[in-house]
Amino acid sequence: MNTHNKIALVTGASSGIGEATALRLVKAGYKVYGTSRRGAQAGQAKPFEMLALDVTQDESAEAAVRTLIAREGRIDLLVNNAGFGVAPAGAEESSIAQAQAIFDTNFFGLVRMTRAVLPHMRRQGSGRIINMGSVFGFLPMPYMALYAATKHAVEGYSESLDHELRTRGIRVSVIEPANTNTQFDANLLEPDEKLEAYREARAAVTQKMSEFVEQGDKPSVVADTVLKAALAVNPKLRYTAGPRAGGLQWLRRFMPAGLVDTGIRKNLQLDARALSPSRATVLEK
Repeated sequence: MNTHNKIALVTGASSGIGEATALRLVKAGYKVYGTSRRGAQAGQAKPFEMLALDVTQDESAEAAVRTLIAREGRIDLLVNNAGFGVAPAGAEESSIAQAQAIFDTNFFGLVRMTRAVLPHMRRQGSGRIINMGSVFGFLPMPYMALYAATKHAVEGYSESLDHELRTRGIRVSVIEPANTNTQFDANLLEPDEKLEAYREARAAVTQKMSEFVEQGDKPSVVADTVLKAALAVNPKLRYTAGPRAGGLQWLRRFMPAGLVDTGIRKNLQLDARALSPSRATVLEK
């Protein structure tokens, strides 16, 4: 695909996977606009322009797209990358308000941006939308229930949307990275209703997740996968990013569900930390 004069919008491009993706697209020939909540910052020169955008606000999403269209007249690629990580925790350790906040950014933020760009892509009769998913969108992760739920939602939304838009010249793909070595996990959202019953397991899973991140792929691996999806003549719906993500997808697809379940529990030593009902009650008190 010829990328000359192609316009791309990458949300959450101030650092990590988003920044790496924006840089990779610039190198490939796209004119790129990145976004962050604060927009362009003094002393942070980048080879692409930064726009201010809060994906949790309808007007902010619409304003960012209006600005881009006013300047360029079109948008060829939207990369929905903005989101935040959630610290390992029991599912009941997050309030309903917190659960809604997680979805508002990681899922509804993506929906807002898609709604904002689609009228322009339909008018053009072409466009690509690439949504940042995760291996947790197809593989369960204990103590990451709400984050995994947002990524499962991204998978379902993207697949349905791709069917709807294909005949209009617009394609939708999901990128599925495993843990990536970025600062994304440096400021994780902590549960707002911590329970003593989960303290031991929460700490152990947090340690394991830190190890996964340290051993994770570089952001450039994910960025290369985004570019691959963007340039594909016949794009796939799902692209795993990196060998670890590919291996996990293979296990999920071909291994018996019972073996996958056993492997997850063994890897996280969940059964070794099982509490008797009496001990759990004591800890709650």
